[in-house]
Amino acid sequence: MPSHDTPYLAGRLLVAMPGIDDPRFERSVIYLCAHDASHAMGLTINRPVDGLSVADLLKRLGVEPADDAGLELVLMGGPVEPERGFVLHTDDYAGEPTSMVVAGGLVLTATREVLEALAGRLPNPRRAIMTLGYAGWDAGQLEREIRDNVWLVCEPTEALVFDDDHEHKWSRALAKIGVAAERLSAQTGRA
Repeated sequence: MPSHDTPYLAGRLLVAMPGIDDPRFERSVIYLCAHDASHAMGLTINRPVDGLSVADLLKRLGVEPADDAGLELVLMGGPVEPERGFVLHTDDYAGEPTSMVVAGGLVLTATREVLEALAGRLPNPRRAIMTLGYAGWDAGQLEREIRDNVWLVCEPTEALVFDDDHEHKWSRALAKIGVAAERLSAQTGRA
């Protein structure tokens, strides 16, 4: 998917290690949408908001979904700005100029037009997830957390990012990098 001729990790997945100090990120898989010297921003892709479907949220926002609109669940993207929605989608949707191309054919959009597309009123992306909020890091913070074994880094696949098997995404991401979840220790440290 992404090209990695840069030290930054946009377009990759962060996989939480056991024993992470923040319960909001326990067993989290985060798709990094932006990462540079000044900050990092990502969306947790495996934490559904209980009982809140995309169609329900669209109705609450005054966007009437088409009858055939899916019942995918809205995800809790992270603790920062939890009232703000984000849509991560495939690049086959002709998003607005405000859409941010991430990597590997994925785009991040946070506008009303993308909601109309999800509702089936405009041509919609082939694959998409909607989140509330995001995870954010200040300059150097994510790099420190990776050095301290808080996160592992994994290449994304379309299935890991978009499928609705949220319960197993964490163990599937670990398996993709050759780590068996049951063999991980909650203890972190340096050798």
